[in-house]
Amino acid sequence: MSIYNDGSRELQDRFDSRRLADRLEDRIVRSSLSADQQAFLSSVDCFFLATADAQGRPSCSYKGGDPGFLRALDETTIAFPNYDGNGMFLSLGNALVNPEVGLLILDFEKAERMRIHGTASVDPDDPLLSTFEGAQLVVRVAVREVFPNCPRYIHRRTLVEPSAFVPREGCETPVPDWKRSPLANDVLPAGDPAAG
Repeated sequence: MSIYNDGSRELQDRFDSRRLADRLEDRIVRSSLSADQQAFLSSVDCFFLATADAQGRPSCSYKGGDPGFLRALDETTIAFPNYDGNGMFLSLGNALVNPEVGLLILDFEKAERMRIHGTASVDPDDPLLSTFEGAQLVVRVAVREVFPNCPRYIHRRTLVEPSAFVPREGCETPVPDWKRSPLANDVLPAGDPAAG
């Protein structure tokens, strides 16, 4: 089954890139993660998650954590935690009603990127939950396609400092100021640390 749809083919034909697209699909798109790709996943501290709701309306979210928060469980399964956020659950809510997801994984310092397409499952009782400090639930993705992506337009960036809000063992996670503001302080979930 091709990763391309009729729209892809229309544009490939318009710009005479069908031969190139077919070569790339044949040579670099795989259905499982290599050892190098698994190592790359465990080294990054962020990725972008694309989802769509039941009507096909898209959403894209940034997911960040310490290196290792995105894990390859094996050649065809990855997992990541969901940490406390704004409570909207746009992306993960989408995954519950339309489990097809895309991940764009970037290393801004090394100018490397990889794409993963797959099927997500969201489980607040996943056995991995206890291995992710401060996680609300765990998302697993069954990999359908994985491939490196051309890095030439990646702007090189250097990490200034990791987020203090990423849950870490032995550290108290600070409460974000916005949760104590009038925007949110009177409607916080039960047990939210900001409510205290």
